[in-house]
Amino acid sequence: VVPLQKGMNNLGLWTYDKVTTLQEISVVLDENNELKNQIDNLTEENNQLRQDSYELTRLRELYKLDEKYPGYTKVGARVIGVTTDNWSKAFKVDKGLDDGIKKDMNVVAGNGLVGIVTQVNANSAVVRSIIDDASNVSGMISKNRDICIVNGDLTLMDSGLLDVELITKGSTVVKGDEVVTSYISDKYLPGLLIGYISDVTENDTELTLSAKLTPTVDFQHLSNVLVIKQLKEDMKET
Repeated sequence: VVPLQKGMNNLGLWTYDKVTTLQEISVVLDENNELKNQIDNLTEENNQLRQDSYELTRLRELYKLDEKYPGYTKVGARVIGVTTDNWSKAFKVDKGLDDGIKKDMNVVAGNGLVGIVTQVNANSAVVRSIIDDASNVSGMISKNRDICIVNGDLTLMDSGLLDVELITKGSTVVKGDEVVTSYISDKYLPGLLIGYISDVTENDTELTLSAKLTPTVDFQHLSNVLVIKQLKEDMKET
């Protein structure tokens, strides 16, 4: 009887230990799942904070740009879609007729000119960028006021450059010179920064100089823009 009682006691203790261990494992698993959920929540919060930080940086950039051209009324817009096979050529923004946006309004971002509004709907608009191969902008070299034409060029698009032509043969233009929109442009407001001369070419058989221009806007990473709500044609009327 004694050995049997000892065996039963040992079995009871073993069973109790196993049950206790299983309970402890269950508690640990619950705590582990809770910790995982907390980590997931913290990770999501951290990602949101990072996105908020990026958004704040972009808004600060737009604020600085707004201050750069204080004479114009502007409205902020977010890039929401692509309208061509190339993001940089044309894109859609989330502001339209209901926000006072009109065709031919100029669009800026970063430090300068992005493009021009070509189509407007109630709550969205299409913007054609200046690097589109169908784009041409009347520009002016800031230091000497020489007029030129800045063209989008399909062959230069991958390199991020624009083509500049019709610079006066005797111009003192050199690499690094600033180019802005000219006062004689039909649709672009004067004085908007386009970019900087990166290379000048002189051809003996031509009466003008040509050049390449590095735009001031990073077209590959556009997310927010400012639409200037003043039309060039309104300025001509006044």
